[in-house]
Amino acid sequence: MPVTPQSRTATIVQLGLAQTLAWASSYYLPAILAVPMARDLGISTPTVFAAFSAALVVSALLGPAAGKAIDRHGGKPVLAANSLIFAAGLATLAFAQGPVGLFAGWVILGVAMAAGLYEAAFAALVHLYGKDARGAITGITLFAGFASTVGWPLSTWLELEWGWRTTCLVWAALHLLLGLPLNWRLPGSSISSTATHSAPDIAAEALPDSAPPQTTQPAPAATARTAALLALVFAVTWFISTAMAAHLPRLLQAHGVPLATALIFAGLVGPAQVAGRLLEYGLLRNIHPLISARAAGAMHTLGAAVFLFFGVPAGAIFTVLHGAGNGVLTIAKGTLPLVLFGVRDYGVRQGLLMVPARFAQATAPWLFGLAIDRFGAGALWFSAALGLVAFAALMLLHDPSSAAARHGD
Repeated sequence: MPVTPQSRTATIVQLGLAQTLAWASSYYLPAILAVPMARDLGISTPTVFAAFSAALVVSALLGPAAGKAIDRHGGKPVLAANSLIFAAGLATLAFAQGPVGLFAGWVILGVAMAAGLYEAAFAALVHLYGKDARGAITGITLFAGFASTVGWPLSTWLELEWGWRTTCLVWAALHLLLGLPLNWRLPGSSISSTATHSAPDIAAEALPDSAPPQTTQPAPAATARTAALLALVFAVTWFISTAMAAHLPRLLQAHGVPLATALIFAGLVGPAQVAGRLLEYGLLRNIHPLISARAAGAMHTLGAAVFLFFGVPAGAIFTVLHGAGNGVLTIAKGTLPLVLFGVRDYGVRQGLLMVPARFAQATAPWLFGLAIDRFGAGALWFSAALGLVAFAALMLLHDPSSAAARHGD
């Protein structure tokens, strides 16, 4: 079907709401339900987080297959079917009677997360809009940026009123009653002939309008180098993001920030993420995504340096810079593969690029927790150094179209 401006807006709203539901009922669930789950099942809280880590590993392993399915069939059937998998995983959790049921539920949710979070949504948008997907990618992250803002209070209220099992069942019902219709109403592909295009044509489509078309594909060695650098960037930035999500209040307290103030500072991350995405959607939308990614990649390290040298008063600066950078980098995870590699096989390539990131994400809470236990406030040097690694990798990346332009000159 043709994609009109009206249907494009509707698609962003629908997919944005579905993504908010998906993130709130999976990634942000353990922070609220891990303790009551552990208490009721007679296991330790770290065991619940281990099951969550297992889900992230499953999503890493299945991500490329999910992307390939979207490349072939579009986002509508994959995301709609995935709503059923989310519901099944949450229902399995609700009826768990011990560690086996707990891990089974999280493994099913790992399957759902492989084909139901940002990477799948980005692939669905690229399948629909091709080189013009950048604005739509930013749009859905604006919605899903509030997943924790919506999910944590709702899960807390439901758990306090009816318990964690009912909370899981409510989230499962929302996937059936809200997520499934939203995903099913997504339009079909408007570029279904993509698979028949030649690779150079597709690569040229993904370039800025001002860039000259490429007549040859990049050398395999150059393509492999670009993919390796991009996978490194994604792995490092997801590690930092997940580590901060799990330990930020504790990290702030280790630097002498009082608990109440630490919670206020940590609460600035969400609004800063949304502000960064609004900036990307507005002022930065005409700037090459590699440039905005480089700026964002430096923000965590810059904020950490200010905090380390100026102490408690600079804690708010650190959290705002970290949040804003993380918000823009989330979008870059969708736009950089599109610009650097083109539309062809976007979904499967995105899945492959995110495999190291999913493994890094699965280990981040544990490893950074050990760093805080061992080094206290000095653990921030660790994340700051990782931020420098990501920034350096971004500086080593080059857009093939820019190289072609320089060669033409």
